[in-house]
Amino acid sequence: MLVLSRKKNESIIINDNITITVIEIRGDKVRLGIDAPKDVSVHRREVYEAIQSQSKPSESNPSPVRPDPGLS
Repeated sequence: MLVLSRKKNESIIINDNITITVIEIRGDKVRLGIDAPKDVSVHRREVYEAIQSQSKPSESNPSPVRPDPGLS
Protein backbone atom coordinates (compact mmCIF):
# COMPACT_ATOMS: atom_id res chain seq x y z
CA MET A 1 0.00 0.00 0.00
CA LEU A 2 1.27 3.43 -0.92
CA VAL A 3 0.75 5.95 1.88
CA LEU A 4 0.79 9.67 1.05
CA SER A 5 0.40 12.84 3.06
CA ARG A 6 -1.69 15.60 1.51
CA LYS A 7 -2.98 18.95 2.74
CA LYS A 8 -6.23 20.68 1.89
CA ASN A 9 -6.53 21.36 -1.87
CA GLU A 10 -3.64 19.01 -2.69
CA SER A 11 -4.22 16.11 -5.08
CA ILE A 12 -2.94 12.77 -6.23
CA ILE A 13 -3.28 11.44 -9.77
CA ILE A 14 -3.88 7.79 -10.64
CA ASN A 15 -3.28 6.39 -14.10
CA ASP A 16 -3.26 9.82 -15.82
CA ASN A 17 -7.06 10.13 -15.68
CA ILE A 18 -8.18 9.94 -12.04
CA THR A 19 -7.58 12.85 -9.68
CA ILE A 20 -8.27 12.67 -5.94
CA THR A 21 -8.26 16.02 -4.14
CA VAL A 22 -8.45 16.71 -0.41
CA ILE A 23 -11.45 19.03 -0.12
CA GLU A 24 -11.73 19.45 3.64
CA ILE A 25 -10.18 18.16 6.85
CA ARG A 26 -12.37 18.41 9.95
CA GLY A 27 -11.32 16.55 13.09
CA ASP A 28 -10.91 12.89 12.21
CA LYS A 29 -12.77 13.16 8.87
CA VAL A 30 -11.37 13.98 5.47
CA ARG A 31 -13.57 14.94 2.50
CA LEU A 32 -12.19 13.85 -0.84
CA GLY A 33 -13.17 14.91 -4.34
CA ILE A 34 -12.71 12.28 -7.02
CA ASP A 35 -12.57 13.20 -10.70
CA ALA A 36 -12.70 10.07 -12.86
CA PRO A 37 -13.97 9.14 -16.31
CA LYS A 38 -17.65 8.13 -16.50
CA ASP A 39 -16.70 4.53 -17.29
CA VAL A 40 -14.79 4.18 -13.98
CA SER A 41 -16.95 3.10 -11.04
CA VAL A 42 -16.24 4.89 -7.77
CA HIS A 43 -17.99 3.68 -4.60
CA ARG A 44 -17.51 3.82 -0.85
CA ARG A 45 -16.32 0.40 0.38
CA GLU A 46 -19.62 -0.48 2.10
CA VAL A 47 -21.59 0.27 -1.09
CA TYR A 48 -19.12 -1.73 -3.19
CA GLU A 49 -19.43 -4.70 -0.84
CA ALA A 50 -23.24 -4.52 -0.98
CA ILE A 51 -23.09 -4.52 -4.78
CA GLN A 52 -20.73 -7.50 -4.73
CA SER A 53 -23.00 -9.41 -2.36
CA GLN A 54 -25.90 -8.89 -4.78
CA SER A 55 -23.99 -10.59 -7.57
CA LYS A 56 -23.06 -13.52 -5.26
CA PRO A 57 -26.07 -14.16 -3.01
CA SER A 58 -25.28 -16.57 -0.19
CA GLU A 59 -27.60 -19.38 0.86
CA SER A 60 -27.97 -17.84 4.33
CA ASN A 61 -29.06 -14.49 2.88
CA PRO A 62 -31.68 -15.13 0.17
CA SER A 63 -32.58 -11.46 -0.32
CA PRO A 64 -29.45 -9.26 -0.36
CA VAL A 65 -29.61 -5.63 0.66
CA ARG A 66 -29.73 -3.29 -2.31
CA PRO A 67 -27.75 -0.07 -1.85
CA ASP A 68 -29.39 3.25 -2.52
CA PRO A 69 -27.92 4.44 -5.87
CA GLY A 70 -27.72 7.96 -4.47
CA LEU A 71 -25.23 6.86 -1.81
CA SER A 72 -22.26 6.03 -4.02
